[in-house]
Amino acid sequence: MKLTPILMAGGGGTRLWPLSREHYPKQFLELFEKTLFQNTLLRLDGLETAVEILPPIIICNEAHRFLVIDQGSQISKTLETIILEPEGRNTAPALTVAALHQNQNDNDSIIIMMPADHIITEIESFHMAVKAGVEMAKNDYLVTFGIKPSQPETGYGYIQAADKIETCHEQDVFAIGGFTEKPNIALAKKYLDSGNYFWNSGIYMMKASVWLEKVKQCEKSIYDACEKAFKNGETDGIFFRLDEKSFCQSPNNSIDYAVMEKLATDSNEKLAVLPVNIGWSDVGAWSSVWKIKDKDNNNNYTEGDVITEETNDCFIRSERGLIATIGCEDMIIIDSDDAILVANKNKTQDIKKIVDKLKKNNRNERITHRKNFRPWGYYDSIDAGKNFQVKRLTVYPGKRLSLQLHRKRSEHWVVVKGVATVTKGEDEFLLHENESTYIPPETKHRLENAGDNVLEIIEVQSGSYLGEDDIVRYDDDFGR
Repeated sequence: MKLTPILMAGGGGTRLWPLSREHYPKQFLELFEKTLFQNTLLRLDGLETAVEILPPIIICNEAHRFLVIDQGSQISKTLETIILEPEGRNTAPALTVAALHQNQNDNDSIIIMMPADHIITEIESFHMAVKAGVEMAKNDYLVTFGIKPSQPETGYGYIQAADKIETCHEQDVFAIGGFTEKPNIALAKKYLDSGNYFWNSGIYMMKASVWLEKVKQCEKSIYDACEKAFKNGETDGIFFRLDEKSFCQSPNNSIDYAVMEKLATDSNEKLAVLPVNIGWSDVGAWSSVWKIKDKDNNNNYTEGDVITEETNDCFIRSERGLIATIGCEDMIIIDSDDAILVANKNKTQDIKKIVDKLKKNNRNERITHRKNFRPWGYYDSIDAGKNFQVKRLTVYPGKRLSLQLHRKRSEHWVVVKGVATVTKGEDEFLLHENESTYIPPETKHRLENAGDNVLEIIEVQSGSYLGEDDIVRYDDDFGR
């Protein structure tokens, strides 16, 4: 049977603040050479000789759709289907709409659901497990990957392995005895000692039709809402927009809670766990990133301009200026473009509490960075004050901004790199380096990079209101 990758790319990654933000969450961060999303896209490469792999289906937030396309193109992955969630409703509804899409288009292939914000380093072992999962899924099993625990971990869910079913592709396969959500430390130690409990990786394999049958059986309200959202959804090129009203009526439940835990109480259900050693991490906190990274002789990971003295077991990253430490141990120190985090390495799970406070106080540092990514490139907010704002715009080759105007602000553009094609009112002209132009309020304008190199512009805005919502678009290549 054919295999369809389903990438869940809608997570928020709040525990990796201040780098992970609502508009640029952790799956799109370049933490390990490539981004977590890109590594997930590449994860099945090399398996094509053993399994026929269909193009992936990506499920993400509307706000991240162009990030998904851009990061796919950076690694030469052309994406064909991106399902846009109007809001996150957890993994069970997301998998259901993906299964509905796949069941309709590819005659019930096997699907493998992979979170786009995890890391797997042992790819060969992962591929062996996938091949075993395919064989089990052919026989209508719902399959999950269990990670062999290395320590008593209270931050993960656990899967209990029951009787052995068979050995497939050198991979032992067990029936599932039950699920436990994030146990206390005493129970986690007991699970570690038992040898038959495994961390829940969040990776699942099954036929699309089998998932739809089981979600209808266990949580029909999810199936009904998703079926309606899919039926009333709209195709827009490679994007598929779910019907917002219908999808938001779905219960907000995980795959485990909605289906797997309920099925595990019936020994007649065909559930299987594959215990694996695949170099897995959910990269759920800065302490997890520190564990994965290569460290110096003092067990420190440093990035950027950092000087340490009598400092041990720390994660230190600077994006702006020099960080100097003396006598620090077990610390996370991160200087991003607009915020600084200093935390005990053993308390990084509590970063979510800081993010909750930012949300309560309507702080923009929860949502965006100083650098904001757009489908045409990005802009960096350099300075701002009363009635003015300064940005540095970077426009990728062959891209252009929308034809637009602003009611309450003017803009002054100075080209610092490249050649800009400028539309201003009825005129179109070129601007070279060290040349500038002024855009008055109520004037239609557009900026385009028709060249082969990156275009950089310094934009000075002035006016009584400088909000991003002061924009009227007349034409846009990206359908905004």
